[in-house]
Amino acid sequence: MTHTTRNLGTAAPAARPGLPAWRNAVFAIFFISGLALATWMSRIPAVRDGLELSTAQVGIVIFGLSAGSVLGLVAAVGLLARLGARRALVLGVAISSLGLITAGVGTSLLPSAGLVFAGLALVGLGMGSVDVMMNVEGAAAERAIGKTLMPLMHACFSLGTVVGALAGAGASFVSLPVFWHLAGVALLVLATAVVGVRYIPECAELGDEPAPVSESGDAAGETSGVASGSVQAVPPAAPPWRERLRAGLSVWGDTRILLIGTIVLGMTFAEGSANDWLALAAVDGHGLSNTEGAIVFGVFVAAMTVGRVFGGPILDRFGRVPVLRTCALLGILGLALFILAPNAWLLYTGTVLWGLGASLGFPVGMSAAADDTKNAAARVSAVAMIGYFAFLVGPPALGLLGEAWGILNALFLILALMVLAGLAAPAARERTYSAPVPAPRG
Repeated sequence: MTHTTRNLGTAAPAARPGLPAWRNAVFAIFFISGLALATWMSRIPAVRDGLELSTAQVGIVIFGLSAGSVLGLVAAVGLLARLGARRALVLGVAISSLGLITAGVGTSLLPSAGLVFAGLALVGLGMGSVDVMMNVEGAAAERAIGKTLMPLMHACFSLGTVVGALAGAGASFVSLPVFWHLAGVALLVLATAVVGVRYIPECAELGDEPAPVSESGDAAGETSGVASGSVQAVPPAAPPWRERLRAGLSVWGDTRILLIGTIVLGMTFAEGSANDWLALAAVDGHGLSNTEGAIVFGVFVAAMTVGRVFGGPILDRFGRVPVLRTCALLGILGLALFILAPNAWLLYTGTVLWGLGASLGFPVGMSAAADDTKNAAARVSAVAMIGYFAFLVGPPALGLLGEAWGILNALFLILALMVLAGLAAPAARERTYSAPVPAPRG
């Protein structure tokens, strides 16, 4: 029995480029986002050595990325309202690409920690807004196709980080200067976005301004040889951008959106904190070696990826609420095992359960926010912002708690948030909206 319900009435804008092309374009955007982020992270040691920075100075430089990301998340609502999802997405990728190039210049050509900081601020600004835009587009494509795809989209992001990390290792092995590495990836990422966005349909719902379309479905002027006097169907124009901005801000008063945000907050906190603290917790809390700590982190990332690759069909089969409750239960059990494990095998088991439990919260939250097609972009944007703020705030919060009470004890905060996510799971229940009936042709 299938529990997924979608409004297929929004599939019409995708008819021209084709639904598979739209889906694949969004997959590509997720992939290059992960690739760009991992490219920078993989060269942090080279940047530190090239600029002869202390550990504290590296932390200050990296703060540029976090600060820029916060600004990008805040700016996303305004950009979405002013430019629409497609143009805002390309702008965000362009800004982040410029940031990568700037950071490369500040490392290799004009060595300057301040220049690297500025470059990372641009990377964060661009990627913060792109994170929102790609989830908005992903939710729209998923809704039009009528199949759960968001977990697989986030798996593409994870795949991009793996490829970026491997490429970074290779670049370091052959002593490729940081500038040429970052600049090459920046141009690749920008070119991919420019090409990919051509396969993403313009949609007034997302703030885009569609071109007039003929009765045959072709954009006005797109197909040569249109008969003189043929009727041109004009798609509904996007509302004025100020109206879209007000609508985007109004969703923060929606109780359901806040409950979906609670789900995303708990599970994203679990994911983001693991990225920064899992290996260290395994080493300092359980006495593992640095190599074993890295392996534990690898196990977590693998479990996350597996959960997202197979999550779509499972969600379509059983529905969101049972799957989210199961994920919360797995995450709670996994965290408890990881914190209290008396031996390595239970620790690894807890790591796997932790990764599986945290894998679907963010993508399912995006899908649930987009169920109501009215103002769907603003709803997705709000939930995405909650999720990414959890990514940014979670790691330092755990660091402060870990300093006071020990890193393993600090992880109980994640466990508590996973409990809240499980309790809020009913807010993500599928909503059914009837598709509009086409008017008969006379």
